[in-house]
Amino acid sequence: MKGKEQKHFTIVIKLGTSSICDEVTHEPRIANMSLIVETVVKLRREGHRVIIVSSAAIAMGLKRLDISKRPKYLATVQAIAAVGQCRLIALWDDLFRQLNQPVAQILLTRNDIADRAQYLNAANTLSELLHMGVIPIVNENDTLSVMEIKFGDNDTLSAITAGMANADYLFLMTDVDGLYTENPRLNPDAKPIEVVSDISQLHVDVSTAGSSVGTGGMVTKLIAAELATSAGVTTIITKSSVPGNIHAIIHYLQSRKADEQTGIKRRNPTIPSDDSTIDKEARDTSRTSSRQGSHSPSESLSCNSSVQVPQHTRFLPQTHPIRDRLFWILYGLKAHGTVYIDKGAYKAITRTNKAGLLPAGIVDVKGNFSATEAVALVVVDREALDRAGNENSTDDIIKSSREAVLRSGEDVGKAIVNYSSVEIARIKGLKSSKIETLLGYSDSEYIAHRDNMAFSATHA
Repeated sequence: MKGKEQKHFTIVIKLGTSSICDEVTHEPRIANMSLIVETVVKLRREGHRVIIVSSAAIAMGLKRLDISKRPKYLATVQAIAAVGQCRLIALWDDLFRQLNQPVAQILLTRNDIADRAQYLNAANTLSELLHMGVIPIVNENDTLSVMEIKFGDNDTLSAITAGMANADYLFLMTDVDGLYTENPRLNPDAKPIEVVSDISQLHVDVSTAGSSVGTGGMVTKLIAAELATSAGVTTIITKSSVPGNIHAIIHYLQSRKADEQTGIKRRNPTIPSDDSTIDKEARDTSRTSSRQGSHSPSESLSCNSSVQVPQHTRFLPQTHPIRDRLFWILYGLKAHGTVYIDKGAYKAITRTNKAGLLPAGIVDVKGNFSATEAVALVVVDREALDRAGNENSTDDIIKSSREAVLRSGEDVGKAIVNYSSVEIARIKGLKSSKIETLLGYSDSEYIAHRDNMAFSATHA
């Protein structure tokens, strides 16, 4: 690496509750947190920009209040989270202070992300903190966010944060060293997966659940990976108990970037054999993984046969990532309903001249929403829907067939609409010239402008 200009990255590291607190005692894992701090500070000193997305507010609160088990009553859980968040950020601050590294706390809710002005303010704050050399520590505001406590969505929050910060890498730290074809705890013959270029083509066992104090699992990590890669962020799953893996993997990827820039094709990019970030457990993991055949020669990091890049699963970013406002529409906004469109309308709104969505292309609408709210866009087969019968029919079989056609539709993206659900139901399937006659006014010929529509990476 000497003599080459190293590329500096923006890195988001998501840490689940089990990485920070003991599952049974709820006591903080001080040793592991200290290793994380050392790794992050080392990355910072090498010029990288680092954001931490940290869970564990509820677990910290349980310990602080000497409560043995997470209660079921929502208000109680939120109160515990309020207590725990104070302890969590104080502990992070104490640990980083030992290395003279300033940190900042950022608490977000879905409402913050859904509001465009607040979303931009959050993005600008993250950018400024990174510019100042501060480590932002992000968490869901569990005290206010009902949905987050119920579903445990910090994996998704980390992906949204990565997209918001235009990050290069998102590390999803977990209790396994990567993605496997099957659950390695149940099947010793499960094979590790090194690189994933298309998440939709994955056929793996995702039965690994979250801890009793956390709410995540492998399923949420795959959802987060899909979200982040669509924003152009390389996503990596690796073992949380060996935080030094992050530095080793970044060093490896940095080597590859440098080689690509200079046109060097290297079979075994090197890493200093005395690098302290690759501890004994990481080395042992690498040797085990090599025996399992999880690394191709080009994936090895070695100065000698015993040192390799730590085992991990890397999800490659989409070729045409979704950025900025379209990313916000697609992932920051909650869909308040569904607008079903036919294939002709979908083709029209995704072609190069970027036409808006006309009423004629809409076949149905579900939900109760107002103008300017976001809705899901689902493509259905109009002919199949017509064959299913008229929606006003009293025949339950026909209604059931129609609902089946709607359920079989493909969710392709989101849109901010110009009309309410009631209004769209009245003008669907008609020409735009009929809007004023039926509604008494016509704010736009389009149900949604093309600039207010965002499609997932596979449908863009």
